[in-house]
Amino acid sequence: MYSNDPADDPDRWQFTVRSVTCGKPLDPAVMAHAAESVGSPTPTPTPETGKQFCVVAIDALNAGKSEAVWNADGSVSLNVGDTRYTPSSEDADYALDYAQYYAGKGQTGPTFGRNPGSRGPAHGVFQIPTGQQPTSIWVTSGPAITTSDGVEPGYLVLLK
Repeated sequence: MYSNDPADDPDRWQFTVRSVTCGKPLDPAVMAHAAESVGSPTPTPTPETGKQFCVVAIDALNAGKSEAVWNADGSVSLNVGDTRYTPSSEDADYALDYAQYYAGKGQTGPTFGRNPGSRGPAHGVFQIPTGQQPTSIWVTSGPAITTSDGVEPGYLVLLK
């Protein structure tokens, strides 16, 4: 069902950005859990040459009227000035590792679906140039930042 009235939209989310951590390795506990889940050691992830990982931790509350799924892949950008960075497919896989880790700890996030009034953690993994600091985050509850209709409505979070 499509609705122009956000009050009638069954899929609505409220987001709180908890933290943005750049320049550090991905969480070793998350990566160990990911390796254990496939039954073999995996190499420590490294960012592309000249880039650093940034992990955005978000608290997502389903404020809609039905169970819904949401993740940061394509729905969140980490911005440095007027340059927008979105997760690559590899970065999205790392974000899924975070979702699975937290779900295993009893903190199921929106990646696996949340009912109305339920909240959970979501993580976005990004790669930005080494030495750069993100200045803002764009978050949309839609499936993509940009669709054929243009930039989706969302929230701009300015970082200090």
